[in-house]
Parts: sequence; structure tokens; C-alpha cells
Amino acid sequence: MSAAEARIGIRPGLGRIAVTGVVAAVVAAAVTTACAALANAAGVDFEVPDGGEAIPVGGFATVTVFFSLVGVAVALALGRWSARPAQRFLQVTLALTAVSLMPPFLAGGNAATTATLVGLHLVAAAVVIPVVARALRTP
Repeated sequence: MSAAEARIGIRPGLGRIAVTGVVAAVVAAAVTTACAALANAAGVDFEVPDGGEAIPVGGFATVTVFFSLVGVAVALALGRWSARPAQRFLQVTLALTAVSLMPPFLAGGNAATTATLVGLHLVAAAVVIPVVARALRTP
């Protein structure tokens, strides 16, 4: 346990998990934004008829960071209260990832937009989930 963790009463390793998760969230945001920009340049319009507007490329970073940080909060809670936090984290986040794949199909975008949105969800999950799960396993 670091001195900082001891001062504020954090269980050993949770500070490291938080930092690892935040870094993973930023990396995931950069990767998804870059992929969205490439898809946009290739002709994917990201127009979602339900809202009547196109999703701005920069919006992908915001949404990715927000939901990645929700995942980090889940990891911290499991790290604090679960006997097997890494295993539970994988179960929870894989289920949440599956649920996150539904809205692109329900939003009414064209096939390219829907496929790209699903792909971007999977890219973000592929960046964040293994890194945070590994951090939960490391003592």
C-alpha cells in the first residue's frame, strides 16, 4: 500500500487500478476517435435518424471516456468488495458490452453507420477491459 493510499484509506492497489483505468480510457478514446475519423473519411456519415443529426467525430471521445470511467468505477467497487474481482469484472463488462451493441441497431442509421458504431464499441471494450482486468489480477 502506498503512503497516499494509506492516508485516504484506499485498499491496497485500488489507486493503481484507478490510474490504469483512466489511462486505458484515454487510450480507448483516442483509438475510437481515430477509427471514427477514418470511417468518416471513408464515407460513413454517422447520421442517426432518431436524433436527426450526425454524430460528431469528437463526440466519440467523450462517450468513450465516460463509459470507460463507469467501467473503472465498477472495477474499483469489485476490487474493494469482491473475492474474485477480475473474474467478476470480466463477467459484468462483457455483459455490458453486449448490451451496448443494441443501440446502434435501434437508432435507425444506415448499414455502414450501424456496423461502424458496433465496431467502435468493440474497439473501446478491447482496449479497456483486458487492461483493467489485468490490473485487478495484479496484487
